[in-house]
Amino acid sequence: MSRARRVYVPRDAAVRVGEDGRPVAIGALAVETIREEWIVEDRWWTGRPLQRRYFELVLADGRSATVFRDARTGRWHRQSA
Repeated sequence: MSRARRVYVPRDAAVRVGEDGRPVAIGALAVETIREEWIVEDRWWTGRPLQRRYFELVLADGRSATVFRDARTGRWHRQSA
């Protein structure tokens, strides 16, 4: 029997933010630009609602990254496929 594998599992991220709350660096890498920003609110009808603010970023080394801040915990996470 094969086990199901979870995809898009968020990992903790060391995100530094500016005064406006938007990411300016992930770890030691500066954010070159923010491509897109969006909010996800889901499961509001359950005991564990989901509220996240996502950012699709271009980092100083040219790589892309997607991070989000969990509104319930205040913690930042990095998400990838």
